[in-house]
Formats: sequence, C-alpha cells, structure tokens
Amino acid sequence: MKAEEMSTKYQPQEVESGKYQSWLEEDLFKPSGDKKAKPYSIVIPPPNVTGKLHLGHAWDVTLQDMIIRQKRMQGFDTLWLPGMDHAGIATQAKVEEKLRREESISRHELGREKFVEKTWEWKEEYAETIRQQWAKMGISVDYSRERFTLDEGLNEAVRKVFVDLYQKGWIYRGEYIINWDPEFQTALSDIEVVYQDDPGNFWHLRYPLADGSGYVELATTRPETLLGDTAVAVNPKDDRYQDLIGKTVILPLMDREIPIVADDYVDREFGTGVVKITPAHDPNDFAVGNRHDLPRINVMNDDATMNENAGKYQGMTREECRKAVVEDLEAGGFLIKVEEIVHSVGHSERSHAVVEPRLSTQWFVKMDQLAKEAIANQETDNRVDFYPPRFENTFLTWMENVHDWVISRQLWWGHQIPAWYHKTTGEVYVGLEAPQDAENWRQESDVLDTWFSSALWPFSTMGWPDEGQADYQRYFPTDTLVTGYDIIFFWVSRMIFQSLEFTHKRPFKNVLIHGLIRDAQGRKMSKSLGNGVDPMDVVDEYGADALRWFLATGSTPGQDVRYSTEKMAAAWNFINKIWNASRYVLMNVDDLKLDQIEIGQDLTLADRWILSKLQTTIEEVTRLFEKFEFGEAGRILYHFIWNDYCDWYIEMTKEQLQADHLNSRTTQSVLIYVLDQFLRLLHPIMPFVTEEIWQHIAPSGANLCHAKYPEVKVEYQNDHSEKAMDQLIQVITAVRQIRNEMNTPLSKPLDIMIQTKEAQVITDLQDNQAYIDRFCHCQSLKIGDEFAVDEEMVTQTLPFAQVLIPLAGLIKIEDEIQRLQSEVSRLQSEVTRASKKLDNESFVAKAPEAVVEQERQKLTQYEEQLQAVKARIETLQSMN
Repeated sequence: MKAEEMSTKYQPQEVESGKYQSWLEEDLFKPSGDKKAKPYSIVIPPPNVTGKLHLGHAWDVTLQDMIIRQKRMQGFDTLWLPGMDHAGIATQAKVEEKLRREESISRHELGREKFVEKTWEWKEEYAETIRQQWAKMGISVDYSRERFTLDEGLNEAVRKVFVDLYQKGWIYRGEYIINWDPEFQTALSDIEVVYQDDPGNFWHLRYPLADGSGYVELATTRPETLLGDTAVAVNPKDDRYQDLIGKTVILPLMDREIPIVADDYVDREFGTGVVKITPAHDPNDFAVGNRHDLPRINVMNDDATMNENAGKYQGMTREECRKAVVEDLEAGGFLIKVEEIVHSVGHSERSHAVVEPRLSTQWFVKMDQLAKEAIANQETDNRVDFYPPRFENTFLTWMENVHDWVISRQLWWGHQIPAWYHKTTGEVYVGLEAPQDAENWRQESDVLDTWFSSALWPFSTMGWPDEGQADYQRYFPTDTLVTGYDIIFFWVSRMIFQSLEFTHKRPFKNVLIHGLIRDAQGRKMSKSLGNGVDPMDVVDEYGADALRWFLATGSTPGQDVRYSTEKMAAAWNFINKIWNASRYVLMNVDDLKLDQIEIGQDLTLADRWILSKLQTTIEEVTRLFEKFEFGEAGRILYHFIWNDYCDWYIEMTKEQLQADHLNSRTTQSVLIYVLDQFLRLLHPIMPFVTEEIWQHIAPSGANLCHAKYPEVKVEYQNDHSEKAMDQLIQVITAVRQIRNEMNTPLSKPLDIMIQTKEAQVITDLQDNQAYIDRFCHCQSLKIGDEFAVDEEMVTQTLPFAQVLIPLAGLIKIEDEIQRLQSEVSRLQSEVTRASKKLDNESFVAKAPEAVVEQERQKLTQYEEQLQAVKARIETLQSMN
C-alpha cells in the first residue's frame, strides 16, 4: 500500500487483519538461538480452559507482551512460553453441565474413563478459542513450546513433587476442617470461596446445666450444627463462669451430656461469652476440640443433607433441618430470642452454593518448613522482587501465617493422586508408578488441587525434573511474572516455595502485580451486575492496539483500572492522530526509506529540537519500562508524539517541504527518522498499527518485531536547541492566546514586539523569526531589549520576555488593565505558594537539591513576571 492509498481515517480492522498470521508464518516469536545474547523468559499465567478470556486476561497478556517485545527488540534471546490450566473444578462442572444438557447423562453413568475423554475433547475445543483470542490481542508467544497442566511431562513433575514431599513427611493424609462445596461435592481452596453479606439470624439458646442448677446462654448463626456439638466453651479468665468450668450441660434436642471447657479462643466481650463447640463443622471449633480431646461428630452427608448422626432430622436438607430445629427449640423452651443480622457467608466460586466447613479426610502439605524457606530467601541474593514493593509484605504476611494446605479434590479431571491402598491390609503406598501387584491395590480416586500443578509451572514447563533439558538450562529461572494481586497467596507464594524446595532457585526474578478491571463506577465486573465486558467486542469496535494502549497506560502498578467507552475512544483517537500524521509525512518525503535518509549539518532549529527531545523520550521511556511504570511511559510518549512531533514539528517543517528549500532533504530525513524511532518505542504497546506504518519506510524484508529498540544518541542531545525552541513555542503560544482572548482572527496581520533583556534570546528569536512570521501572521515583527510603548497594547509576560501587540481600536485600555490584574492575582498566588514551600524547613531539608533549586528558580521567574505585569499596568493607567 502506498502512502496516498492509506485511509484518511484509522481503520483498525483493515490494519490488524492478517498481520498476526504473517508473524507466525515468519517464526518471529521464537527465541533467537543466539547463545551470545542474554536470555529473557516469561511463562504465561495459564488461563483456565473453561471458555472465553476476560478483560483481566487481556490486561495480563498485554503487559507481558509489552515486556517481551521490548526485550526482543533490545537483542535479548527471548522466550515467552504459553500454556493453559486444566482448572479441575471449573472444567469438570462445565463438562458435567454439558452432558446433562445435551445427553441427559451424569458422569457417574458415563464412568471415569469416558468422562475424562469427554473432558479432553472440551479442552481441545476451548484451547483453540483461547488461541484465537490471543491472536486478536497480538501476543507474541512461542506456540511451539505451548504446555498444558495435564501434559505428560508436567504430570511427571507433579508425581515427583508429591512423592518427594510425602517421603520427607511433608505430605500427609488426615482429618481436618475444609471448605466443602455440597453441590459439586468437593473440597475447595480458600481462593475458590467468595464471601458475601447475606441476611441471617443470631438464635440465642438456653443449654441447661446437667446438675439442674440453671443454664448457660449462647448464640449461633447455624442452629442445625448443634446436633454435632461436643462441648461449650468459656474463656478461662472470665470471672462469670469460673464455677462452671468442668461441669456439663445437656445438649438440647439430642439429650447428650457435653462438657464446659475453658479456652482462650473464646472472646469474653462477644455475645454472652459462651460458645458452642462443633469440631466437625467449624475450623475454630476443630482447633478447640483438638486441644481438649473432644469427639468429632459429623452430622451431614456430602450433599449437605443430614446423616444418621442427626437423629430424627436425618435425610433433611440443611435448610429444612434448620427450620425444624428452630421450631423444636422453641417448643422445648430452649429458644430465648432471635436477632436479625447481616453476616459474611462463604459461597463456592463455581457452583455459588453456600460453602460448608466440614470435617473430611484429605491429603495435606505441611507448610511450616516450606514457609520458613520462602521467608528466609527474601533476605538473600536469590530473592524475588515485587513491583510495587509493598506486595512483598503481602507475600511475607501470608507465609508467616500460613496453614497446612489441603491438596486433594474429589474430582475426576486432574492429576490423580499417586497413592494406592492395599485392598486387604489397607496399607498405603505412594510412588511414581503403581505397585507391581497392581490388582491387589486401589488407587486414590481423588485428584490434586489445580494449584498444586500450577505451582510448578515456571520450571515444569521448561522440562524439569530433567534438569539437563536445554530450555531449563537456558531460560530458568524466568525473569518476570505478571499477575493480579488477588492470587499472590494462592499462586505466586506457592510457585516460590515449590521452586525453592525443588530447584533451589527462585522461579522468577520479578513479580509485576497489577490490579483488577472495574467498570466506570469502580465496581468489580461480574455476571450478577451485568457489567462485564468481552475484550473481543472491544477489539472489534476499537482495535487491539487501542485496547492495549488503554490497558497499558490506564493505571500505575498494583492499582485497579476503570474501563469506560470514553477512555477507549480516546485511545482510538490517539492512534488516529498517529495514523494521519504518518500519512502526511509519508506523502511528503518522496518515498524515502530508512536506509536512504541523510541527516547532515544543515539542521534547522526545529530539526535539532525534535532530535534532542527524542533522546529525552527514549531515555525516559526505557527507564520507566525497566521499572514497569508503563502508565508514565505512555504519558511521555503521548506528549512527545501528539504535542512535540505532530502539533509543532510537522507544522514547522511545512515551509521547508512546500517551498523546496535547500535543506528539505534533511528535514525529510529527520521526519522519517523520528517517525521510525517513536514507532519502535510504541511497538511493544501497539504492535499492529506500528508495523503497518513502519513497513512504508523499512528496508525490504525487515520486520518491526525484530527491529533494534531505540537507544540514546548523545550527538543529537542539544540543550540549547531545546531551550531556544521552547522559548519560540512560548512566544507563538502567547500570541495565539492574545488573539483568542481578543477575538482576533489569524487572518488579520499583527504588529508584534518581543522585548527581552537576554541577548541570547534576542539572537535565537531573530535567527528563527520566520517561524514567528508563519505561525503568528506578523504585519511587522520587532525583537529587542527595549521599545517605547506609547499606544494601546496587550501584553503577555513570559519568563524570558514580554510579548507586546498594539491593538488600537480592538480593545479598551480598561479591559486590558482588568485582564492584567487577573494575571497579577495568578502570579501572586504562585509567588505565595513557592515562598511557603521554600520556607518549609522540612521540604528544604528532605527534598532532593535539584527539586529545591527548581522551586527557587520558579519563584524568581514568578516574581520577575509579577513585577513586569505590575509595571505594565502602571504604564496603561498613566495612558488612560
């Protein structure tokens, strides 16, 4: 496509169509294989194979793609390894639902082997959907290395880790209170429990003392669990109940005698200071029960119906049982009062059922030693650096207070636990392979928690446990992990301690933590609110580059970002600005290519200025990328491209280009060179549109994906040119502002005087007065150190000069005095603010010297401007 054939309006669908496939066909995303290059690797946080990606995924992969694309352009040997997670609970639920809906069959009727086959079919279908979404986002992963958490290689790693931890005594099987999903009938990890405020009640109950001397009062939100009570407890320091410790009460409805125990767990200030203890149905009660050797009575089945231990309530649902128990308590005189409350209730993230804390026999990982190793490692050179750093405290706090990790799940889809039970003796065997006499053994039916396998992701995907694998040798440990703050506990922490335990290395050098995507009102996106946004719909409307720009620059590290169509429209508008500016340049440079440009010595001030500003932009953007401060990097790029390049430099080149000046070739070269450089800076964020534009100036066969990332060229740094050009821009802006305030059209030529005491300013402005003539439409232009002002003037005071324009007949002196008095008020406020800041001893002592000096210079400038404006007012008043 030639420049003149480019659309006059940015059309993302046309620009993005076909590019990703061409990148893949050219193998542009694979490691370079250059052994002299420094390796840089990222493993993708594997999305669940349960359907479409959401905006959070889009944000996550955009940040990773920006990092890896920049490193690739900087000459690193980059690997970005893609993959997906089998997502045990979520995927099994989806497949079961599909079977019920389409085939009217349950997994139990189908059988384990056939059900797993059906789930693999689901995986293949939805994995391809995810790849298509990745493609639309333009992510530059190496698909030849794609992994899945149930791959055979990863399965080998999972088995080894399980067996090794078991043999060390760090994996055990035992009874414990776990989160139980009664609908999916499986254990849940903490992250799979969502707490929400639900209406409920406090039922205040009377438990009679067995000796007939009275009763104790307590309150519960779950009266159906009293059927499993095995004690009541008071605080040992509570004077009210000292004489009751060691006595017994009669459990209402069950006619069971249970003890009164003393335990520090009880809060004397909460309620009556007496609590019921149900070790089989509450984690805190379980701990109390262990301390006092209390029996554990489970009164519920797996589906949360009441079992044989519930007596006459057997067979009821927990809701039916609650209603019946309350009625019977009231009838028996045990119910004192009912208090309505709103309390936090855990719900299954997948089924949305109310989670049941439940005693269950599960497999656990002992966490004490693993946690100690992870905490101690943060004091070594092998530490993991968190961005923002505050999240390291989040990590350490969780590790310091971590509980044993329940790793078994009552599912069929996942890594089946490599444990076998002897059919006759009940002996437990754990190993990498089944026992030789397999017919006498039964394998554990449970599978491992999905987090168990994903905790090995950074090294299992590289070929571990075979540490001789080339990828493991070269790319592990990885360099950067990008993920949300909501899974620091459940994934980041586990990857760290598993990697330290099994590879003796950190899994990644850096962890970049981002926030959550919220709607325009700041609400978390959810199906219930109906405020979710499909990123593919956004891409269809605004383009992937616009979405990537919004996601990359919309917040600072660790903070949430609010999505809005206004922000997306602004992102598209920025790209449209780049598109049209590039189109203009390409149409005015005579098909000049990068290998043909000539930047000689015959540079204009504008040329020298834009080249110098470019170096500052390169330096700052590169520095900010290293710190993962993409929002600030985006702000700098935006300002340079929109303001410096498009609004000023392009406009200033038009005279040379249109008048065929002798230095037009140099100006054309600078236009192309700067365009090339900022396209390279932008490419990690906006790969599609930058590639499209860049191909117009690139040498044949080149590709922006592998183009060299910009580096600062000191020969183009020019402080004097930047200062002179900035002063010129201020003069032009001042004249434009005066025209605007006086409602004077640009078509009307003006007599303009620029007065300054600085000889260098006079020289610079005189040398470049052609720019002032062009942009200000001068009838006459005078630049000097002093002018006799004896007529009506409007003035604009700048830090280095005064702009004076005679406007006889266009304004009244009174109006100009009033305007200048407003300016006095503004400048006086600035002087007061700067003075107070500099009078603050704490600021002067603690702020960097450069910052303090900058504030002093501002104060001096404001004071000088203030005096000049006051003097001008006095002059006008004498003329009036």
